[in-house]
Amino acid sequence: MKFQALAVSLVSLSFAFDSCVAFSTQQNVRNLHSVTLRSAAEAEAPGIESIESLTNDIISKLQFREAQLKLEILKLDTSGTLSAMKDRLRSATVHKDVEHTTADEDAHAVDSEKLKEAFEKTGISFEDTSDPDFDFKDLIRETEMYVNDGHWKSATRRMKKLSKRYGKKSSDPREIPESLYVSVLQECSNDRLHGARAAEPARKLMEEMVALGYEIPADTANYCVRNCLSDGENGSHQGFGGIDTALAMITAIEHAENPVEINLETYSRLILALAAEGSIEYSLKILRELVAEKSQTPSLDLFADVASYCLGGKENPGNPEVVMTVLAYAKAAGYELDRIASTGDGRRLLASGVIAAEKLDNIGLGLRFLTAASNAEGCAPDKGDVLVANSSPAAQRASTIIHRKALAKATQDDSWKLSVRLLEIMISRGLRPSPATWRNVVTCCAKLEKSRKATSLLLDWVEMSKDRRAEKPSLRVFNTVVNACEVCGEEELTIQVLDSMKETHNTEGNLITFNIALKRLAKSGNTMACEGIIVGMLQSGIEPSVVSYTTTIAACVHDPKKPSVAVEWINRMKSRMVLPNVITYNTAFAACLDGTLEGSRLASQLAIDMMASIQAQLDAGILDADQYTDVTPNVYTKSLAKEAMKQLKTNWEADLIDKKVAKETLRVPLLQLVEFANSDLSQMAEKQKEFISMATEKPTEELAEVTDATDEELEYATAIGTHRAAAV
Repeated sequence: MKFQALAVSLVSLSFAFDSCVAFSTQQNVRNLHSVTLRSAAEAEAPGIESIESLTNDIISKLQFREAQLKLEILKLDTSGTLSAMKDRLRSATVHKDVEHTTADEDAHAVDSEKLKEAFEKTGISFEDTSDPDFDFKDLIRETEMYVNDGHWKSATRRMKKLSKRYGKKSSDPREIPESLYVSVLQECSNDRLHGARAAEPARKLMEEMVALGYEIPADTANYCVRNCLSDGENGSHQGFGGIDTALAMITAIEHAENPVEINLETYSRLILALAAEGSIEYSLKILRELVAEKSQTPSLDLFADVASYCLGGKENPGNPEVVMTVLAYAKAAGYELDRIASTGDGRRLLASGVIAAEKLDNIGLGLRFLTAASNAEGCAPDKGDVLVANSSPAAQRASTIIHRKALAKATQDDSWKLSVRLLEIMISRGLRPSPATWRNVVTCCAKLEKSRKATSLLLDWVEMSKDRRAEKPSLRVFNTVVNACEVCGEEELTIQVLDSMKETHNTEGNLITFNIALKRLAKSGNTMACEGIIVGMLQSGIEPSVVSYTTTIAACVHDPKKPSVAVEWINRMKSRMVLPNVITYNTAFAACLDGTLEGSRLASQLAIDMMASIQAQLDAGILDADQYTDVTPNVYTKSLAKEAMKQLKTNWEADLIDKKVAKETLRVPLLQLVEFANSDLSQMAEKQKEFISMATEKPTEELAEVTDATDEELEYATAIGTHRAAAV
């Protein structure tokens, strides 16, 4: 009978328990469905993304910076440990579940009453005589055993169970020994956090110790933070640890009741990991706190590495402006830019500054960094600026560009002393000037008639080209210097440059070189020597240009004038299919002003030839704006024709020719030139010029080619303008 009653009671107890579970499950389903519907409705409203998307599972997996970001989005407090931030996020979702939580508690209360009644009906009573602290002590014993055996995983699992059952938030809180936390944490930290696999358990232990008011050993704390970080993605080691774990650990340490000191090495490791990840702003924030607030002096290699990461790479363009911030922090930390180049890390930092300055197009700042490096001691046998400029391909490229731009600006401003100095500095720093850079500096000196300096630079350039430290100077550069020497009357330098040109290029020169030689001979009126030059050009396969012939004719202007020779040269150039231009005719006219009747006769013949050339030019429809191919008379032509007419008048007054004959023959062509501006031929020329300029506009590239060719041929023309004859 007692057995049957017991069986009935057990059946009733079982039924009551099943009813309790069923009721609780149904209530949970209803509550969950209610929450789901609310979430779906609120998700459609703008700006509510937020709270409903954060489940407990998602929150538990958030990293340190992710949790901060979520709290910022929700406009909640972002301070405290990672666990505290996660609890704050969970609290933001708890109020949604208050209703169903209360219902569950009521259901459990009803079930407890049923269970109590069922047990009373059986007449069975239970008395617990076991040690109430047995489970607690047993967990501690097991944890200590695993720590002693070096089983960090098992030890952390037991600590997790202890915290869950007997922690501050449990229903049966107990005082878990501080020494146990310390021993488990130290076991986790062994062997560099076991390859960072124990990083997360160590972080959780540290946060629990802070919550309990326990002190984290300084050495262990710093060791754990440093070894969270490695060279993997986000500073992790094969996916374990990483920057966020390290940040969470540091935050936990800082929120302790008696926070231990986080040393400079630990901060440096974190700053570098952040910079490598690309979190430059976060990295610089910590760096600034170290220097400005904590009065620490990070090592130069940290500044150099961070600056290097600021520059970016192929995939990351970087931000060169931030490099200047790093340099400012280095200076604030006590480093002097004029001295840091004595170390390799200092040179790397300055090299980053040079690269950033080039990217920012701040030429002056880039030169300032290199100058600072040059002042450093202890770099022998080299100098600091040489080591900085050549520390890497990127630094070498940036340094070269900076010097090239500075030189270009100096030569544009005609600052020949500055350009020479910059070129010398560039070479001394082991940088290789381009041929264009060399040419600009040499041309700048030559243009300002600094023939000695131009010659010196050119000869240095030649010597460097022999050592393969520079490319050979072009013939054009030699011609530039030869012309400068001629202008300055430096005959010895002229010969020296010509000898160097012959040795460098195995040639006597090109068209321009011969034209310069003709110019030198024309100054002395040596027509025979000029003829020898022309013959030498033809024998060398170089066709004389209009400049060559015009310069040769200019020799005939020198006293005693040789009008017949001048006219003969015009005939010769025509036979070589080289057409005289207005300057050629003006020069020949000047040679005819020798006071003789023969000179007047030849001048008249030249006037006839010139008018014929004008007509031929109009008939061909070729009118170029270039003054060296146009034969149209100019103001100086008119002046020369008047002088020839005066000479003819003097001739008939001296009874060398009949006045009437002179006026009807020799004077007619000369008068046509004097009155050309008012002639129909002149109007036709002007109309045709206007028509051609509108109808045949040349593309920009074609014009550039024509201009270049003209400059190349007439660079050293002896004429000084369209209104003058050739001047020698």
